Amino acid sequence: MLFGMQILRRSSFTANPWKNGGGITHEAIRVPAGGESFRWRVSVAQIDVSGPFSDFAGYHRVMVLLRGAGVRLEFDSAAPASLSTVGDMLEFDGALKADCCLVDGPCTDLNLMVAKSMPRVTATVLPLVEPHRLPTSRHETTLVFGITGGLWVECPAATPAYLDPWDLAILPEGDAVVRPDTDRVESSLVFLATLDDN
Repeated sequence: MLFGMQILRRSSFTANPWKNGGGITHEAIRVPAGGESFRWRVSVAQIDVSGPFSDFAGYHRVMVLLRGAGVRLEFDSAAPASLSTVGDMLEFDGALKADCCLVDGPCTDLNLMVAKSMPRVTATVLPLVEPHRLPTSRHETTLVFGITGGLWVECPAATPAYLDPWDLAILPEGDAVVRPDTDRVESSLVFLATLDDN
């Protein structure tokens, strides 16, 4: 659990090759920071060519389309799925063998990977047209990732922070509020996730 709001700017993400060499992942954060294994990780992946995804057995995966015409995923033991519009979200078992087919050129997606040993993860994509309250309880961490438009994040005992698209805020326990930047846009699209750190 964190004890203050942490802001990770898109420009600070670290580029790393996929485990299978099929693309580049720009890692925002992994917890813990060192070692191959992790409890959870947030990254932005470039998908330049169609091909297989890396194996992440032991992890629950959440994938959101950020840019491009979309992808279709073919699984070895599950129904196929597609992400066709920016903000479309898909959750699946990282152990599934997945082949990715680009619809019409390269795409970029957000990836949240959470170890199955963690008790709970909830994720959603929200059109942010008015202030939205984010209550979190003890041992929970909340992630706020701006997809389109700018937004403000307000957290107790912290200075309000502005997120540009693809910036990430990590919030500790306690009520927080996300607000669209009504001076620039009428609404924003935001990814929200809550992780139980027990």
